[in-house]
Amino acid sequence: MPPPFVRAVAFGLYQDRMKAAIHAFKYDRMHPAARELGRMLAQAIAQLAGEAPTEMLVIPVPLHRSKHAERGFNQARALAESALGFLRKSHPQWRLTLGSAALLRLRPTASQAGLTSRQRRLNVRGAFTVPDRAAVDAKNILLVDDILTTGATARAAAQALVKAGAASVWVATLARARRVNEFYRGADFQEEKNELAGVGANAAAGSADSSDHSSQDQPSF
Repeated sequence: MPPPFVRAVAFGLYQDRMKAAIHAFKYDRMHPAARELGRMLAQAIAQLAGEAPTEMLVIPVPLHRSKHAERGFNQARALAESALGFLRKSHPQWRLTLGSAALLRLRPTASQAGLTSRQRRLNVRGAFTVPDRAAVDAKNILLVDDILTTGATARAAAQALVKAGAASVWVATLARARRVNEFYRGADFQEEKNELAGVGANAAAGSADSSDHSSQDQPSF
């Protein structure tokens, strides 16, 4: 069955320096990295220019309130806010509005670590809801998160949005896993090459030294 979103784009692969930078941002709370990572996310979103609607509601994938309390912030929202700042300058014709409260995570979900694709889908099935259908009805949605792996979370979130009346859902992430289901038309990405140098060598190196993050090494998507 095709995914309930039109296309998914990402800046780069979830590996090496990109992986280290995301870890530093999420788990070591290197908040200054949000600006540079947001710039990369903006570049990924720019791939949709000329194809996606020019007016979209940007929805960061929400955390459950317990996870938000534990982490102290939602990395998807921080990335979205930063990316929108860049896009307002690079693509002024776009009308992108942040809608952080438009999607709600109903329950905490278990870590996706070690789960099969089917188990991941079951883990997030029914995990999202739209508290106010009028907020998304007939709107084109840009769903944002840090990482896309199997697409289970993206699928579950998009299904909730479409069920609530969204006209279309597009997905943009900072990184994606190397293997993405081939029918995700938009598992497009840009090679990050040397772009990550600007994130901060210390942050990347510090996170890379602790590569055994079995419970943390879990993309939201």
